[in-house]
Amino acid sequence: MATSTTPATAVVVLLTPDHPDGELLDPSVPHFSALAQGLARGDGIFETSLLDHGRVRKLDEHLWRLQRSAGIVGLDIPDAHAWRRAIAAAVAAWNPGEIAEAVPDEALVKLFALRGYGPENPQGYAWVTVTPMWRSLRPDGPIRVVLLERGHDSATMERAPWLLLGAKTLSYAPNMAAVREARRRGADDVIFTSTDGLVLEGPTSTVIIKRGDTLGTPPAEIGILPGTTQRVLFRAAEAAGWRTSVERLTPDDLRSADAVWLASSGRLLSQVARLDDADLPVDDRVHAELMRLLAEHS
Repeated sequence: MATSTTPATAVVVLLTPDHPDGELLDPSVPHFSALAQGLARGDGIFETSLLDHGRVRKLDEHLWRLQRSAGIVGLDIPDAHAWRRAIAAAVAAWNPGEIAEAVPDEALVKLFALRGYGPENPQGYAWVTVTPMWRSLRPDGPIRVVLLERGHDSATMERAPWLLLGAKTLSYAPNMAAVREARRRGADDVIFTSTDGLVLEGPTSTVIIKRGDTLGTPPAEIGILPGTTQRVLFRAAEAAGWRTSVERLTPDDLRSADAVWLASSGRLLSQVARLDDADLPVDDRVHAELMRLLAEHS
């Protein structure tokens, strides 16, 4: 598909059997049924990746995690080849021109898969979008974070798999409510904790800490989403001589760490400078090194 020369500030590509490379849709008009129960119930999964100078970063990781989420929720989705073709079509059509509020040469590429419900929408939907990477989404310095309890213990994922912990589902209302609560408390973001006192994750991010020459993060089996940014960063850091650890962490581990970050695909790495009412150390030198490793290996 040829690259578009017409400015497009949003792109939508639908995956259908009739269009093996994806069907480019007009994003300004509706295409999905208002009666689609998958939409009404938030019964689907998604991934968000970063388009950087024409290249989708960490695409293998995002496709792996999308398939993992599909397995947890019991959803049939297109295979990786179909997603790659649709992503290529969407990226080729992306030509936003200059947008003052957006990061230049970057965009967010999102993959969605929605369960079908008969009779209105028995097949469900799968689609790709490309939208601007707004400057407001990426902090320009260290952030303030509050601890909020998520309301379940670290064994809930194994004991109650129907809660879909560890899947990236469309049911994000509690996560967004947590971010609003953080703002109400004068903070920027949240780190969730379990009822048995373990560090989990952020509403849209993974927790990473530094202790000496070791980078650590909580394990996915306690009911959190495996972080694509964290996985890529840890592999790059190990190759550069860092030690890495996947271990159960407590809030005290955050308070005593040499540095703490929240990691995500769009925002990359955000240093945490304040946790609740306590200041945390920041390490600009190490932050710059990790950002470089992430850029070189994702």
